[in-house]
Formats: sequence, C-alpha cells, structure tokens
Amino acid sequence: MPLKFLVVCLVLLLTACGTTPLQPARPVTSEQGNEVAIYAMGLIGTGYRFGGKNPEAGLDCSGMVSYIYRNAAGVNVSGSAADIARRGKEIPRSGMRPGDLIFFNTMNRPFSHVGIYIGDARFIHAPSTNGQVRIDRLDNRYYAQRYEMTRNYFD
Repeated sequence: MPLKFLVVCLVLLLTACGTTPLQPARPVTSEQGNEVAIYAMGLIGTGYRFGGKNPEAGLDCSGMVSYIYRNAAGVNVSGSAADIARRGKEIPRSGMRPGDLIFFNTMNRPFSHVGIYIGDARFIHAPSTNGQVRIDRLDNRYYAQRYEMTRNYFD
C-alpha cells in the first residue's frame, strides 16, 4: 500500500509540473482604449467620404480610425483597413474592450472594413451606407456574418 501511495503522489507531482500556467486575464479597460472610444463618439454624424481622413472633409472607415487613434491616443495607424489589420495584437472576440479595432469582410475582400469597439457589443464606424459615422451592434446579422477579427494596438 505505501508503494502505491508513493507512485500516485509522484504521478500527481509530475502532472502538476507539466501544466502550463494560466495567462493573466486582460484588464477590462485601458486608459488609451477608453480615450479612443470617447473621442470616436464625438464624431457620430460626421459625413462619409471615400478616402476621407478628417472630419471637415468627411471620413471613410480607415481614415476615421487613423484620425481618432492619432488625436485621442497619439498612436499612428494608417493605410487601408487591410493594412491596419496586419498590425497590432489579435484579441479573441470574448476579450474585446473599448478602443480595440474590429475588422469585417464587407466587400468580398478580407479586412475591407474597420470599426472601433466601444463596449456592450457595439462599435463605431464610417460605413458608406447611409453616409455618416454611426454606432452599430456586432450582433446585427449583417456585421455578425462578416466579422473577421479584433486587434489591439495599446498592450
């Protein structure tokens, strides 16, 4: 009996040594992410313009993201939505937090649209449809079917 007990203890000890430690949970919010989300809300209603990079002339999705990140957080993200999607850290959908960028396939082309997650399954973006910056929900059927990934640019 003592030998069996010793073997069981040894197996348990070795099993415990072989497990990988859990990754720390991602904080619920980030200061820069909150600044980005708040700044983005101030642009709701801004007109859409393909290639637009400032609110006075109008914004497209990537121009909106570049403008907001630069002015709210001092972070330079530029290029098309697909260019922006190549940078940053990929975040699981369950770990999204305000300020993260979310990417969609809206033109039968990967990463053809980008928006800013603001929390509670909502995001701000500059879609060409209806021509202005607005809030939509990720669980909206159109966006839910076209969601591709989330990326973080602060951590």
